[in-house]
Amino acid sequence: MGVNVKRQTELPRSAKKNWGNRPWVIDFHATKQAIPTSVDFAVVGGGFCGLAAAAWLRKLAPEKTVALFEADAFGAGSSGHTGGVALAETAAGDMPGLGDVLSGYQRITSELGVNGDLVLLGCFELARSKPQPNSPILWKDSGDLCVTKEVPGGTIDPGKTVTGLARAAEQSGVLLSEQAAVHDAQFRQPIELRTNIGTVHAGKVLFATNAYSSELIGLKGSVQTAFTTAILTQPLDESVIRKIGLGERKPFYTVDLPYLWGRLLGNAVMFGAGLIFFEDWRELDSWDIETDEAREVFARLERRVHEMSPPLRDIEFTHRWGGPICISEDWEPVFRKHAESENAIVLGGFSGHGVALSVYLGVWAAEVMLGRRALPDWD
Repeated sequence: MGVNVKRQTELPRSAKKNWGNRPWVIDFHATKQAIPTSVDFAVVGGGFCGLAAAAWLRKLAPEKTVALFEADAFGAGSSGHTGGVALAETAAGDMPGLGDVLSGYQRITSELGVNGDLVLLGCFELARSKPQPNSPILWKDSGDLCVTKEVPGGTIDPGKTVTGLARAAEQSGVLLSEQAAVHDAQFRQPIELRTNIGTVHAGKVLFATNAYSSELIGLKGSVQTAFTTAILTQPLDESVIRKIGLGERKPFYTVDLPYLWGRLLGNAVMFGAGLIFFEDWRELDSWDIETDEAREVFARLERRVHEMSPPLRDIEFTHRWGGPICISEDWEPVFRKHAESENAIVLGGFSGHGVALSVYLGVWAAEVMLGRRALPDWD
């Protein structure tokens, strides 16, 4: 007998989210088609991780059937609303056997034919103590905020990356379904997934829903769902960019509190900070950045930026948006077998470091499902 775990994974369609005007576009929608009654592999979640895993499964095993189910549109969650800062490690630092994330990410996207405007110039770590000699960044932000270290990293265009991964998955033969929320899983063999467009039986399943569906993937109570905010300035003159210390065009993030991260997008500067926590991940789907609480979060961030450096005092902001983040215990990514099945993998909880890592680990998960690699020993 299998274990039946039934969980609602979406709000009624009357609930509408308003996460703002992100500064990129996802130019892909799946062709509607009937789902099969059975597949070799199913992937739940259509962000960086799920799309990369699905495309990789078909690349390595073109004779196998692969279906991917996304509850909304591709990139509707964390992947399409991230700031696009790519880093080399997890939020907890290096992990045993992790390997070279950025090199792996480059190889994967190259082999899948994805052009996501990856630029690896390095990344500044900022703090309010022990400034690096001749720090290019000297900002006033709850103290003297300076560069203390430079680490491997860079930036991507999230819209182009989601679009490229989705096209790679489609071209490889993955059966893609949007607006297809998995609301029930019966963990027997094969695993039965019930969606709002039909039921499918899968030999193996990857759950890559990250900040969503914590009950379905067995992580209720062990991860926190939050909403992080970002703003984008008007395009700045090159002289202003140099004056504020971003002439090298490297992204940045702080290693102390209050947290701040950012990057250049063309000649505009993106700044992100702040977390709004939810008791239930379902609140994400009705979250509106026009609420009083959200307005105040954005107002505080804009005041911070205006006060950090004289050249920023009078700049205007053209975009205000945010997106979900899944914060895991000890900041370590969740990458393990589902508690109810040896044939299901749960992958997520990237804690803000998921841009390159989610693609890299998604491909690792695909190789585990094919029996070509072992899961990491991180638990």
